[in-house]
Amino acid sequence: REFHGVSLWRGRLWRSAQAGHETSLSEAEIQRQTYLCVGLSKSGRTVCSFCSFGPCFRTLEKYDTQNARVSELLTMTDLRPEFCCADRRRPNRFGHSTNLFGVPTGWLGSLGFNDEPVALHLTGVRSTSNSLFRMLEESDGPEDAALAFETYMVALYGLDPEQRSRRVEEGPRRYRSSYYRLLRGWGYDSNSPEGAVLKGWVESRFGLFPTFHKEALNTLLDEPWMAYVCEKMSSRFHNNAILSQLDLLYEFAQWSLSHYFAVGQRHLTLYRGVNDFKEHQVIERLDRRTVVMRLNNLMSFSSDRDAAGCFGDTILTADVPLAKILFFNTLLPRHGLKGEGEFLVIGGTYRVQATYL
Repeated sequence: REFHGVSLWRGRLWRSAQAGHETSLSEAEIQRQTYLCVGLSKSGRTVCSFCSFGPCFRTLEKYDTQNARVSELLTMTDLRPEFCCADRRRPNRFGHSTNLFGVPTGWLGSLGFNDEPVALHLTGVRSTSNSLFRMLEESDGPEDAALAFETYMVALYGLDPEQRSRRVEEGPRRYRSSYYRLLRGWGYDSNSPEGAVLKGWVESRFGLFPTFHKEALNTLLDEPWMAYVCEKMSSRFHNNAILSQLDLLYEFAQWSLSHYFAVGQRHLTLYRGVNDFKEHQVIERLDRRTVVMRLNNLMSFSSDRDAAGCFGDTILTADVPLAKILFFNTLLPRHGLKGEGEFLVIGGTYRVQATYL
C-alpha cells in the first residue's frame, strides 16, 4: 500500500522503489517524523485517516517547498498509547478500503463527491433483479412503481403474513426481518438495534464507518464499537437476507428519484434540527454560518424546515446528492417514517448552513 511516495509493507515504512530496489527509512528520519507527529498532535492539527492494529500510522498534511499540498505517512510505533489517536473525538479511519460501488471510499465521503456527485449503483443488484426493473419501467406512475416493488419484495423474501405462517407440526415459526421493520424502528430511535443494522448496511455497502451509535464511536474495538457490532449482527434483525433487501430498497429509491421525484436534479436541499453537536464532528468553520461537518454514516433529514425545527433549535441545511438518499417518505405508501418529510441520508463530510430558529 503506497501513499505519496511512501509505502507500507510488513509493518514497516519504505520509500517508493527507485532504480529497481527499495530503501527503508533511516532511524533518524523515523525519529524526526515521530517528533513532528507528537508536535502536531499536541497542537491539535492532526487528522487521523488511517490506523492499523498494532502500530498506528497517520496521514499528516503539510506543504512542500512549492507550496503544493502533499501527504506523508508517519509512524508512531514508539509513542505512548495516548498519542496513538491525537484527537479522541474523531474516528481513526474514515471507512473501509473497499465498498460495493467500485469507487474510493474516501471520495464517497468527501466534499468533492457532494459538490459534483455521480450516479451510483450497487454492484450486481440490478442485473440479478432485472425482472423488478422491467416491471418498474412499465409502471404508469410512482404509486404503480411502489406497488410493483412491494409485490416483488413480498414474493422474494416471504414478507406476507400468510407466507410466514406454518403449521404446528412444522416447528416454531421463524421471525423474518424486513426493511419495513427496520424503518419503523429507526423512526422510534435511530440508536436502536434496527438503527444499528441500517448503519451496518451503509458501512458494508458504502464503506463509511458510523461515528455515533448511542455514544461516540472513537476507535475500533472499544466498548461502544463492540456494542454497535453486536447489535448490527444480532439475528433478531439481521436475518432473511436483510442487507439484500436494503440493496433493493436503495436501488428502487435511486430509480424513483431519477424517474419521478427529482428528474434532472443532482441535489435536494434538506434540513436537520439539532440541539447540540455530540453526534456531529465539526471539521472546519468557513464563516459565521457555514461549517464543514462529518456526519454519521446514516442520518435523518427533512424536506420541511419547520418540521426539522421540532427536533432542535439549530437547523442544519445541506445540499444532499441524490446518490446519497437511501429512503424518503413519499417512496412507498406504507412505512414507519411518515409525518416529517423524512429522508434517510448517507453521511460523510458535508458543507452545511447552521442557523437558529
